[in-house]
Amino acid sequence: MYEDTIVAISTPIGEGGIGIVRLSGEKARAIAGRLFTRAIPGGRLSYGHILDPESGRVVDEVLVSYMPAPHSYTREDVVEINCHGGPLPLQRVLGLCLQQGARLALPGEFTLRAFLNGRIDLAEAEAVLDIIRAKTEAGLRVAVGGLRGGLSERVKFLREDLMPGLANLTARIDFPEDQVEETDVIPVIERAVASLSELIETAATGMVYRLGVRTAIVGRPNVGKSSLLNILLGENRAIVTPVPGTTRDTLEETLNVQGVPFILVDTAGIIDTRDPVESLGVERSRNAIEKADLVLAVIDAGEPLQDQDREIFRLINGKQVIVVANKSDLPRRADLGGVPWWVVTTSALTGHGMKELRESLVKVALGGKVAASDALLVSNPRHKEALQRAKQYLGQALENLRSGAPDDLVTIDVTAALNALGEITGETLQDDLLDTIFSRFCVGK
Repeated sequence: MYEDTIVAISTPIGEGGIGIVRLSGEKARAIAGRLFTRAIPGGRLSYGHILDPESGRVVDEVLVSYMPAPHSYTREDVVEINCHGGPLPLQRVLGLCLQQGARLALPGEFTLRAFLNGRIDLAEAEAVLDIIRAKTEAGLRVAVGGLRGGLSERVKFLREDLMPGLANLTARIDFPEDQVEETDVIPVIERAVASLSELIETAATGMVYRLGVRTAIVGRPNVGKSSLLNILLGENRAIVTPVPGTTRDTLEETLNVQGVPFILVDTAGIIDTRDPVESLGVERSRNAIEKADLVLAVIDAGEPLQDQDREIFRLINGKQVIVVANKSDLPRRADLGGVPWWVVTTSALTGHGMKELRESLVKVALGGKVAASDALLVSNPRHKEALQRAKQYLGQALENLRSGAPDDLVTIDVTAALNALGEITGETLQDDLLDTIFSRFCVGK
């Protein structure tokens, strides 16, 4: 399968100045050569036209580049045909490549081949997708750090540090009659556990930058939820009227605050209602609360707390919450004494308190931790889970060593830890894991 020459459109769907059709495989140059009006030299752009071999008609005016193996993204022969960026010319050129013997690439197959051919490891391959999906500069910085191999280097160092100890343990088991000199592996394992703890501790911050913080804006009708969304975004995304219950459905928008992406979900006012449309909106609001990482509970500071406010407080109990006492431009009547969460006073009408609200969002999301620009952050849930398993196995190995358990039990735990670490870079993994990871990529990457 991976001996085939593959092809895909590698630029987004829609109209643009340029669109790229990418080929990879040993027949890439030959296939492109049968369509292009000129010879295709390596290492330079060539101007010409793509012709339909059957009709001889010009399909598009293009620039073609050829990158011979192994000096390409996939370490295979790669040809990129730079077309005009409309859907029709791209589809026509793609179709001609398929007619000439190329196979349509699977999602992420170009990056998969880069991994299989040893150009990048698995953690770096996943960082490619993170770069594509980055929502903020900070998120992009974290992803680029992954692509440059920061985590991979740490994992490689940990594995290399543990290997001699495992070899000594194995030798003592396999050759007991040879009286193999015993190496004290406890300090090595303790050092690895400490390093793993440091990496795992960065995951909460790293995943905030990478995945964002899903933030539900909730409250009873007419407390200013949609107005709050609009002023945070700096544009009128939600309809605002004096009529209670204007919002009937959830609305999602991404807000960048100090590099942290917040996925704001404006919800319908939570009330008891028999109206079927309002009921659907209220149900979606409840679902938004369940899925949220953070809740902005908006109340009307100009009115005493209502039973509906208290019901919403009950619903969000157990969540990370910022209470937004909105409408501070009115005389204060809401008593928030005893509320167990962070309270910020705002006015969506005048803009009062919005700076404090933005700062509070970041403080709550990051727990007061802001990463240095060059800090290594674990930002992938799969990597975090593998690091946690490795730490758990090494912890068991330490317990067995200190209790005088047989060496073979310690060996099992250390081997399992090494395998867990290897899953991060792809040194130890199963084929179905590769399928799962690369299925999340777009076809052209």
